[in-house]
This record gives sequence, structure tokens and C-alpha cells, in this order.
Amino acid sequence: MSLRALLLLVLLPITGCVPRIEVAAPKEPITINMNVKIEHEIHIKVDKDVEALLKNQSGLF
Repeated sequence: MSLRALLLLVLLPITGCVPRIEVAAPKEPITINMNVKIEHEIHIKVDKDVEALLKNQSGLF
């Protein structure tokens, strides 16, 4: 047997095992569910004189 024939017999089975990679877009759109509840508190420290003014004149705001 010639060297070429021997190499062909050895390499032929190896070339048949090449993995196939396929990248495809999904058929349905991607849905992101964002049920988020945001709560916050604002604390304001007021000078005692301003606090007394706000108590006495409640119609300012």
C-alpha cells in the first residue's frame, strides 16, 4: 500500500466528525418581566424656627 492510500484511510474517518455549530435567532420575541416596586422615604431636618413657622402658618404650602 502506498503512503497516500494509508493517509487517506487514516484521515477519512476523522474528517467526518467535524462538529457543526449553528447560531439562529429565536422564533418568539424575548420577554423581560420587570415587576419592580420602588419605595422611598425623604426625611428633612428643619431648623426649629422654620418648624415653628410652618406650624403657625399652615397655609404656606
